[in-house]
Amino acid sequence: MKKSITPNQIKQNNRSLIYEYIYKNRKVSQQDISYDLRLSRPTVTTNLAAMETDGLIQKTGRIDTELVGRKAAAYSIVTDYRISIGVEILEKEVKMIAVNLYGEKLNRMTYKIAFEYNSPYFKEVCNKIFEFKNSLGIADDRILGIGFAMQGLVTPDKKKILYGEILSCTGLSITEFSDHLPYPCSFIHDAESAAVSELWASPGLTDAFYLSLSRHLGAAIISKGSILTGKHGHSSTIEHIPMQSGGLRCYCGRRGCMETMLSLTSLLAESETPEYFFANVRQKEPSALNRWNLFLSNLAKAVNILHLIYDTDFILGGYLAQYLHAEDISFLHKQIQQMTPFTEAHDFLLISKMPKHNITIGAALPYIQAFLSDPNI
Repeated sequence: MKKSITPNQIKQNNRSLIYEYIYKNRKVSQQDISYDLRLSRPTVTTNLAAMETDGLIQKTGRIDTELVGRKAAAYSIVTDYRISIGVEILEKEVKMIAVNLYGEKLNRMTYKIAFEYNSPYFKEVCNKIFEFKNSLGIADDRILGIGFAMQGLVTPDKKKILYGEILSCTGLSITEFSDHLPYPCSFIHDAESAAVSELWASPGLTDAFYLSLSRHLGAAIISKGSILTGKHGHSSTIEHIPMQSGGLRCYCGRRGCMETMLSLTSLLAESETPEYFFANVRQKEPSALNRWNLFLSNLAKAVNILHLIYDTDFILGGYLAQYLHAEDISFLHKQIQQMTPFTEAHDFLLISKMPKHNITIGAALPYIQAFLSDPNI
């Protein structure tokens, strides 16, 4: 026997539908809502009044219409009704970013704090989170959660580091942070975090191989709009695929891994900044240009191998994405065409649509997504 839907469930469903409609359309009138959702004007009016009282939405001017008479009031969501904070833990610094319900940056800070696996370090990071939060003037109850992007594999429950050789933090528990913070906290692998940002920036994206070209190499497989994690939690760890016999030693202990050839760490000289390096590349400085062409050639080899396995779009993301030019993509295409046995189309290599702050923003977004998918908004 089917359970009947209660009046309260109908009311809640109407409220959620109206909020979602306003969120998607940014600025709407009562008439728009009533017509497009096929809800009565009294139902819409009652819900708008209640959500405005609760602080979820606000009036934002008026909307021009072709109708004669007074212009209709425009409604939009209160974008910072709830916010989320992303924290990227690196070897020598900690990056933080706060985003609103549209995933837009509210503020961003970087703190020079060297990673240490001890209580003083975790307390210091948490103190900086409080400092950062206070600078926003946001009350604690408006913060959805803190996502910590880590250079390591994370357990499915997001509470522990499964493999963290870069920072020597294997086994690290989220409680080292959450014990000092009054907000929900979770870990996320930095490459997955960057891919989450890409999905947010491209709502229509369904299938792709995302390459995170950052301080360290990472990847994520996007399938049917979701990120595949794999049976044992180490799906897409292409950084440890051997590319050459011998070669430099990877942080995993082996030699010649993709990591040692396709990370920013491998590309840049000690103390060299990306800005300085790429300024030299674009000015055709021989030494920098030779290094860059070698990097691109190695990237082409890696992409060709992976593309033979998974025939899909490849998104070049991570910190390096902001420095890529059309000529670099053309160079990669030509290199791949010389290696692949197939006639390769020029449509599968793409530059990330969110090249800046993708890891920190991606760490914050899961809490925003959870809030927006809550039927009890």
